[in-house]
Amino acid sequence: MSYSELSEQEQLRRKSLSRLRELGINPYPPEMFETNSDSKEIKDKYNKEENNLQDITIAGRIMSRRIMGKASFIELQDDKGRIQLYFNRDEICPAEDKTAYNEVFKKLLDIGDIIGVKGNVFITKVGEISVNVKHFTVLTKSLRPLPIVKEKEGKTFDAFTDPEQRYRQRYLDLIVNSEVKETFRNRTKLVNTMREYLNEKGYLEVETPILQPLYGGAAASPFKTHHNTLNTTLYLRIANELYLKRLIVGGFDGVYEFSKDFRNEGMSRFHNPEFTQIELYVAYKDYEWMMNTAEEMIEKVALAIHGTTKVQVGENIIDFKRPWKRFTMYEAIEHFTGIDISEMDETEMAETAKKLGVEVDETMGRGKLIDEIFGEKCEAQLIQPTFITDYPIEMSPLAKKHRTKEGLVERFEGICNGKEICNAFSELNDPIDQRERFEEQLLLAKRGDEEAMMLDEDFIRAIEYGMPPTAGIGIGIDRLSMIMTNSNSIQDVLFFPQMKPEKKKEIDKAEKYIEIGIPEEWITLIQKSGFITTESLKKAKAGKLFNDLCGINKKGKLGLKNPTIEQVKSWIEKA
Repeated sequence: MSYSELSEQEQLRRKSLSRLRELGINPYPPEMFETNSDSKEIKDKYNKEENNLQDITIAGRIMSRRIMGKASFIELQDDKGRIQLYFNRDEICPAEDKTAYNEVFKKLLDIGDIIGVKGNVFITKVGEISVNVKHFTVLTKSLRPLPIVKEKEGKTFDAFTDPEQRYRQRYLDLIVNSEVKETFRNRTKLVNTMREYLNEKGYLEVETPILQPLYGGAAASPFKTHHNTLNTTLYLRIANELYLKRLIVGGFDGVYEFSKDFRNEGMSRFHNPEFTQIELYVAYKDYEWMMNTAEEMIEKVALAIHGTTKVQVGENIIDFKRPWKRFTMYEAIEHFTGIDISEMDETEMAETAKKLGVEVDETMGRGKLIDEIFGEKCEAQLIQPTFITDYPIEMSPLAKKHRTKEGLVERFEGICNGKEICNAFSELNDPIDQRERFEEQLLLAKRGDEEAMMLDEDFIRAIEYGMPPTAGIGIGIDRLSMIMTNSNSIQDVLFFPQMKPEKKKEIDKAEKYIEIGIPEEWITLIQKSGFITTESLKKAKAGKLFNDLCGINKKGKLGLKNPTIEQVKSWIEKA
């Protein structure tokens, strides 16, 4: 980007950068700046009577400034919050040379710059805990202006709230909307609580391959890549289930993994193609045991984050206190639709789905049809934590057949706030049955089901050596984080969610401006004022644009002859 393409603010900041260097100040110093306190600790620990905290060192970003002659205030933001700093010229510069205050502080520092300060804590006349700065160090010169959020009479103006900008420029979102940090701190607390719970039970945290020669462990479309050295196709994992079960075969009684998984599917406020889940497998257990474990662990998460099992999610209060409600899959469908589908064959199921307004196609087998009916008619109505149990065998190629109910498997899903948060089985460990299930999936794939599982011969070989009875579960960390932080979109709980490619701004060529009578020397300045196309110029207010152009001309000492207000009005009318 050329200098002329920079905004006025960006040009001024670069001039300040150059001046700092002329004064012998490195605006990006290599030395460590060691702090001994932070904004929260100062506010929590300062005691006026004890007059403590008299030699503190903190660092952070300038978020606001009030320059008043030889005494000024700024608001500094660090990792823990914000605190007011007081700058007095004669304390900053006790000798005759006042450059550090009069020029560096007052003229060369901007909102967004990062500084370190040393000083003592005191309380101002209006009762605000502040730091009286004795010395300051420029640590980083910011070359782009921050969006300035203004507050007046309890109302917020110019807030940085556009979702696409916030997700695409998360670094800016975290600076300006500092409360967003709490969402991610709570996400980390969620993961740590689960990890502590499982470690206390003696289970082993492991890592399994992300690049896999075969994808499996879930019904989903994969991302495909190519390994040049091996000259072979590999897939980004859609789940880590089959590798974790291999470890159970190998003799570990309990293993778990917080895994990044990838599914080449649609994006929505509930789906991101890259997502995090925890999968846990424990030998000699069944799905009933796993239900109890899941609700106990998630209850602990709610308590760790909120101090209570009751969590505000949108307009609902969701209570994670055990025990959770339980429905079989067939019971749930009958409860919400009034139709008993348990004895229907595939043809009857398809007709019923159509009558219920559920979209179907010829690739759908009986299990897929049941899944679609449940998803369309039941799932959204399950707000409080609920276990849906005993799924039809067609829906669950990796789950063990039900011990008493023909045609069903020992599987459950945890549903909360209308969305699945976990999925678990009594794991299938009969290698002959497992091969038959995989072969049925291959038939579905031939019918066009893109989410059908592949036949994994090595996994079959592993369980032919003998896998003990095992319970397994996958819990979606992103979905659970949405609920625990009362976030409306999965993008709100991912630091850097997947986004569509950023569109480049279309900028009109000079000829278009000249056609409507704008002199060539004013085109760049008009574009700097935000009107990068003649079409956008139609929305301009003549008075403001006139003042902006004259102001840029004067500040930049460009020496151009200012247009008249009538000329500016004419440009807008012709645009």
